Amino acid sequence: MPDRAEALTLLREWVDNEALRKHMLAVEAAVRHYARARGADEDLWGLAGLLHDLDWEKHPEQHPLKAVDELRARGYPEEVLHAILAHRSDFTGVEPEAELDRVLCACDELSGLVFACCLVRPTGIDDLTPKSVVKKLKDKTFAAGVSRADVEDGLRLIGLERSEHIQNVIDGLRSIGAELGIRGEDLAR
Repeated sequence: MPDRAEALTLLREWVDNEALRKHMLAVEAAVRHYARARGADEDLWGLAGLLHDLDWEKHPEQHPLKAVDELRARGYPEEVLHAILAHRSDFTGVEPEAELDRVLCACDELSGLVFACCLVRPTGIDDLTPKSVVKKLKDKTFAAGVSRADVEDGLRLIGLERSEHIQNVIDGLRSIGAELGIRGEDLAR
């Protein structure tokens, strides 16, 4: 199985947009948090989170098919490929079945919303709470590119109470807050 270092090299080759790279790292962190909590293979789950949007910048009209073809050719596990396909089930027809599939779907859009919340707070992710995220979730003009329907579908798929899932995503992103530049001290610069 390719390792994280190889996946990061691939990400740098395929993704130029810094915001998209940070999104992919954020989703990876959230998915890894769930893997740790559920006793799953953190490295395997992390690859799905890290690479789920690999082809979004270069091939948005074929996303995620081009990425899956490339990853398959490089020997990535089928569990990772299935999860990546399932996160775009509306396009691929691949439904989220496995726990990894459901977690990736549940973390994708919500990670984007949590990240956006951090950027408008002087303390960033340091003291972010689910209540603050829910408030922004209800504001359709805030982070308008985040699909509220996908967030709700993710909650249904993961089967957790909204605040618990949001806290899990916050905790995942907080674990790499310095790398994402979303800590209070990072935002004060």
